[in-house]
Amino acid sequence: MSLCLLISIVLTACDSSPSMGGAPAPAANGGKGCTKVGILLPETTSSVRWETNDHPALVQAVKAAIPNVEIDYKNGQDNEITQISQAEADLANGDCILIVAPHDSVTAAAIVTKAKAQNVPVIAYDRLIQSKDLDYYVSFNNLRVGQLQGEYIAQHYQEYAKDGSINLAIISGSQTDNNALLFSQGAHEALDPLLANGTLKNIAETFTPDWTTTNAQAEMEAMLAEQQNNIQIAYVANDGMASGVITALKTVGLNGKVLVTGQDATLAGIRAILAGQQNMTVYKPTTSEAQSTGALVKALYSGAETTNLTHNQVTTTYDGAEIPSILDAPISIDRGNIASTVLADHYLEKKDICAGFPAGTAGIC
Repeated sequence: MSLCLLISIVLTACDSSPSMGGAPAPAANGGKGCTKVGILLPETTSSVRWETNDHPALVQAVKAAIPNVEIDYKNGQDNEITQISQAEADLANGDCILIVAPHDSVTAAAIVTKAKAQNVPVIAYDRLIQSKDLDYYVSFNNLRVGQLQGEYIAQHYQEYAKDGSINLAIISGSQTDNNALLFSQGAHEALDPLLANGTLKNIAETFTPDWTTTNAQAEMEAMLAEQQNNIQIAYVANDGMASGVITALKTVGLNGKVLVTGQDATLAGIRAILAGQQNMTVYKPTTSEAQSTGALVKALYSGAETTNLTHNQVTTTYDGAEIPSILDAPISIDRGNIASTVLADHYLEKKDICAGFPAGTAGIC
């Protein structure tokens, strides 16, 4: 089935949903005076961040933005059709602002279409929704995320050279997630000069369905087998997939001997860095992202201008629409700055990071 046909089917399904009772809900007022907000997160498989960090941070930020707000929280559980149905239910329930981290950046356009018909603004959270009618986008500079990962490799690849070989495997995220495309683009901006002059050799590159650990492990196992274990660097788009890659490396005795990147600064990822199994991760302070979203919700509720929040930043969709955006700055983390970042921000706790590690590990335990 073509992607266009799938989108057409989804949009048709949304327009005729029995959950809407056969008639549209009353039009909202563009978010002004809104006291019912829907928060729709995508899944729990790609990273623990969605439920552990984003969910509570968003709830707190929206409650701070709107007095006595009623929040409809839902998780799409890794299914774009489920997420669209959840959005329909929110709209039928009278939710007048939607915050959506899409499971699929393209099919989630159906949510924007339905919301627009009811004058309900949609804020795409963390992941862009590919719709010209999207109202706002709050995320991090995701191109910069990939650049940070690629720059780390460019700065440290020589430490992993073996017999003159510096072979690079690239394991990116899900191709249905616009962020994964941006991470890949950013990484290539840093790595392509080294690939072009032959300093690094790109032996295999893939996008990983649903960002899953098991898929990433299988991809790495196949790459190792094909290259007879001659891989020195693994660009891996996030910490969850990095754990699968590390498992594959352990099987052939290469754990700790291959440079491995990550993202999300998860507890498991930070602990893998302390253990010498993973080299770096990218920290995206979800509290900052949630607070930016809360500030936008407050402006919509108050009927205030939002240009002072977006600072003329825009993000471009596939069809060329420029979406007003708030893009926070990501931070590269390795053993040297764990204390000054995730610990200082209380994003993670020392007792959890250091459990089982000898006193003095990385100067923080």
